Amino acid sequence: MFPKILVSGLLLAHLIQAGGNSKKTPSGTAQNDSLEVNATVLPDRDAIKQALGSDLGGHYVVVDVQVHPRATRPVAIHLDDFLLRTDKDGERTTPFAPTQIAGRGALVVSQTGGGGAAFGENPGPVWGGYPGSTDRPRRMGGNSPVMGNGGGETSAQATVKSGAGEKEDPLLKVLKEKILPERETDQPTSGLLFFPMEKQKAKDLELIVTTPEGKLNLRFR
Repeated sequence: MFPKILVSGLLLAHLIQAGGNSKKTPSGTAQNDSLEVNATVLPDRDAIKQALGSDLGGHYVVVDVQVHPRATRPVAIHLDDFLLRTDKDGERTTPFAPTQIAGRGALVVSQTGGGGAAFGENPGPVWGGYPGSTDRPRRMGGNSPVMGNGGGETSAQATVKSGAGEKEDPLLKVLKEKILPERETDQPTSGLLFFPMEKQKAKDLELIVTTPEGKLNLRFR
């Protein structure tokens, strides 16, 4: 039986080149005494859809990560150990968990304008506005259309939908199966990471990985 990490790499190569598509998949690697990390960016929405059955609306950069522990002791892997930044505008983010992408509950941001004018809700993924953050909550995918009369200053209000009564999104199961597992291990492991970032070129991206021996920096070529 092939190791899981090899199967992941072979599957990705097959997905990207299916149908005669010879597009190069941007990848990078870095290592220190505790970890070796290999990462490949799924190059476009078609590749993401082939891997997940959904292109996630074009709101995410999806990275296939392979982690090889090099130390004799197990290494703990956490999603927050991974940070993706872009040279385009300096934006940076840690990956989203599956429930943040396709869970029943969702953070809904609505805006109100001066004089009581209401603005529609934007259904895109949430960016910013988490506890302890000074960032104003906003949605990716542009501003929602205005309903009613605008004018005056606007303000944002975030509320959490409970999701009660909603059917579970089938995508949630796929994301849970594909995501890089959070665990302590001394064996090679692999999976996908979903970064809420739009319209980025792989050459502008840098993956920063926090390890027990310091940070690793990967560029995609």
